[in-house]
Amino acid sequence: MPTAALRTVKLPSGEPISALGLGTWHFAEDPRLRDQEIEAIRTGLDLGMSLIDTAEMYADGAAEELVGEAIDGRREGVFLVSKVLPQHATARGTIAACEASLARLRTDVVDLYLLHWRGPVPLAETLEAFVELVEAGRIRHWGVSNLDVEDMAELVELPGGEAVQTDQVLYNLNRRGTELDLLPWCRERGIPIMAYSPLELGRLAHEPALTGIATSHGATPAQAALAWVLAQEGVVAIPRSHDPRHVREDREALDLRLAPDELADLDRAFPPPPEPVPLEMH
Repeated sequence: MPTAALRTVKLPSGEPISALGLGTWHFAEDPRLRDQEIEAIRTGLDLGMSLIDTAEMYADGAAEELVGEAIDGRREGVFLVSKVLPQHATARGTIAACEASLARLRTDVVDLYLLHWRGPVPLAETLEAFVELVEAGRIRHWGVSNLDVEDMAELVELPGGEAVQTDQVLYNLNRRGTELDLLPWCRERGIPIMAYSPLELGRLAHEPALTGIATSHGATPAQAALAWVLAQEGVVAIPRSHDPRHVREDREALDLRLAPDELADLDRAFPPPPEPVPLEMH
């Protein structure tokens, strides 16, 4: 089935990816929701949300299996992202973890493979494995997740480190610390941020400060919060929705354009911290 093209963000490689994707954290944890979750992913693909983010950690690999089932027959239209756990991120362990993810995803290649967060394994060792996986055609690109600006600065100084394609981090109206250091650093180098939990696990849907703005657009507070993330330069949002109806709502948020005065109101209601803070994680 052909899919509509959405607004894109460019990776450092020059490849455009959808600015709005599909997260799968907590997918495959309740067997009663399996069919609905598969339908949610397929609905997103139908709507042009071609980026799917998953990880070996999610439901101990079962989320990858669910994604593999959902994209069966549609792999060519998907930009597939998965992640290796830090305890697996040795030179050999990364390759073994990737092969296991590929089997669960029922594919020969992952488009973007991330280090889930920094652990005890030296970044240089994980990077060595990423390079080997690229050369073997098992991953197309690599990146990181939950790395702060000091880690990123260290990474890009390593041999081959300049090939990093993204840093996936917690970013939303309630979590704006990255704007003080990490986000400007990445923008300077053309490295997009991938924002997970852009709705703060649904909490932003109940924020009074978003109600008036949402109502003026005929939208929901959650859509207004997501539209704010999507309005940020060089940011990809990957909300997680188990329900196909919510996936459709997320897609509509991409068409919601917040006016300058509305963005200013949100800045006042959800100000960034006055000084840099350690990178937050869920």
